[in-house]
Amino acid sequence: MKVDLRKTLFILPNLFTLSSVLCGYYAILILSERQTSDDFYRAALLIIFALFFDGIDGRVARLTKTQSQIGVQLDSLADVISFGVAPAVLVYHWSLSELGTVGMLVGFVFVAAGAIRLARFNVASTDDDGQPHAPGKYMQGLPIPAAAGILISIVVANHLTGKLPFTPIIISALVIMLSLFMVSAMPFRSFKDLRLNWRTVLLISGALGITVWIALKIHPSMALVWLLAAYVIIGIVESLIALMNKARDGIAKASERSL
Repeated sequence: MKVDLRKTLFILPNLFTLSSVLCGYYAILILSERQTSDDFYRAALLIIFALFFDGIDGRVARLTKTQSQIGVQLDSLADVISFGVAPAVLVYHWSLSELGTVGMLVGFVFVAAGAIRLARFNVASTDDDGQPHAPGKYMQGLPIPAAAGILISIVVANHLTGKLPFTPIIISALVIMLSLFMVSAMPFRSFKDLRLNWRTVLLISGALGITVWIALKIHPSMALVWLLAAYVIIGIVESLIALMNKARDGIAKASERSL
């Protein structure tokens, strides 16, 4: 029997996507049975593994030229589970549960914002004929894996370093802020067009230097918190620069019309 290699390759990226779902599902299962500090840590590690699989599936699809509309939709559905529901459940049991119903609603806001962000991404990443295309230099809104990564990295750092100064109120504010970033029009870099030039080398060298300093002087687990926070900060700074340039251009045009 002749095997259709093309159809076999189509399965490959979806296997990585489903592996991400498995990690998210298992994390939720752990949290539904017990809620000890070790359970929080295990669930957080599973979501980190989900981040790893999520980072691979798209690249495998592009390398094997097996991008498909089903793959795009499956990836987004997987992200809702692994980076929407699972982190929200984890953060709720870890911290937000102390706020009762308010904490539950804050967790739901994160899931809802992530779902909206993914739906918008699906529309933006699909051509008029329904075929997916490669992402551009920027993405609109904070990607849900990055938002989930920030929350998870804090849980991991808290477990490994002891008690971090994150009260339920602070975590609630952070969750709401990340949710707003996800549904905002703020541009965040996709790093799909990353080229090796002096600016890139300078940026990577600076980020690695600070990361090593944090890992050595504070704690290795805080390095991931810093890297993800730096990604968000870069997006905010670039948005502010874009707004200032837009305002400056508007003032210049108004001055020209007044002459």
